[in-house]
Amino acid sequence: MSSITFDRVSHRFEGAAASGYTLRDIRLTLTESRIGIVGANGSGKSTLVRMINGLVTPTEGSVTVDGLSVKKQAREVRRRVGFIFTNPDNQIVMPTVEEDVAFTLRRRGLSAAEIAERTARTLDRFGLTALADRPAHRLSGGQKQLLALAAVLVAEPAIVVADEPTTLLDARNTRRIQELLRTLSQQLIVVTHQLDLLDDFDRVIVVENGEVVADDRPAIALGAYRALLS
Repeated sequence: MSSITFDRVSHRFEGAAASGYTLRDIRLTLTESRIGIVGANGSGKSTLVRMINGLVTPTEGSVTVDGLSVKKQAREVRRRVGFIFTNPDNQIVMPTVEEDVAFTLRRRGLSAAEIAERTARTLDRFGLTALADRPAHRLSGGQKQLLALAAVLVAEPAIVVADEPTTLLDARNTRRIQELLRTLSQQLIVVTHQLDLLDDFDRVIVVENGEVVADDRPAIALGAYRALLS
């Protein structure tokens, strides 16, 4: 597995008062295969995971991925880290399903034949082959999230970060995305309110008011989180 390190990381948005930190003094090393991150809305959990591939930069401290500085070596880091947003419309960039899956590979210097083969294989894996020529933005919510996942995984990242990937989905599609996430061979970091997804994870981190307040096996960490909510 990869190793992700947060070294004394704090963050506050530009213009915020000195006391207005969204994260404060985060010190974590993430090496487990399956890591869940939970917290109330506004707790800082999404800010935390967005630092892993440089979508958010720390105000203080540093984040590294396998020894690479996210701030100074962002391009190399983003080749290693695939990021799945809550709303798939935020990452669908091409007109059709097939073009969107192939888009990432076209920036990797691969041959046309290799791009076509990997794209076809990924479409098949996610049940999207029949939709290959469909306008991407006319898909259902569940189909869009499958497309977003396919477009990330076609590049074969070492790490997959998913920020509340089932929030906008109905129960059936939520189960489908959860099942797919469980099959991934990559290191997986998931922010979620679907606590049952995390029962068989290796580690769960609880974020509250910008700080890590629990970090343990799922049963213990989720117990602490439920206590916060009560």
